[in-house]
Amino acid sequence: MIVEINKAWNWKGCNATEIIRTNDFGNVIFKTDKNEYWRICPEETSCEKIAESESEFDRLSTDSEFIEDWEMTNFVEVAKSELGELGQNQKYCLKIPAVIGGEYEKTNIGKISFAELISFSGDLGFQIRDLKDGQKIKLHTKNKHNIVSYKK
Repeated sequence: MIVEINKAWNWKGCNATEIIRTNDFGNVIFKTDKNEYWRICPEETSCEKIAESESEFDRLSTDSEFIEDWEMTNFVEVAKSELGELGQNQKYCLKIPAVIGGEYEKTNIGKISFAELISFSGDLGFQIRDLKDGQKIKLHTKNKHNIVSYKK
């Protein structure tokens, strides 16, 4: 997965060297060659630095708000009840990412290969990186065109 992360998200200026954690929705915490800690959040198509050092990451890891956001417990339970357990190398995902209007609801949950999720989220993140909040975009999908608002 390190190769996939670096290929999909290198435009953010980070170089992943070690995966620290993943969750059932494909969020990844990884360490970089600068010993920084970053988090990929595919449903938000984001990849952000969350800690400058191991000690800073250790403190963050005990923060109840961070833990709740990371574990996504209720949403994971909804996904499991709707779609069943994950297969090998699979993650749950939002079919339409939240950043382009997808809702955190059961009708918008799917399963996807972990590598494909990382690749897709990095590609989409790169394509929408300069959009303003609320800006209208035309989203071209295989079968139809949708007008959506970008929201951070």
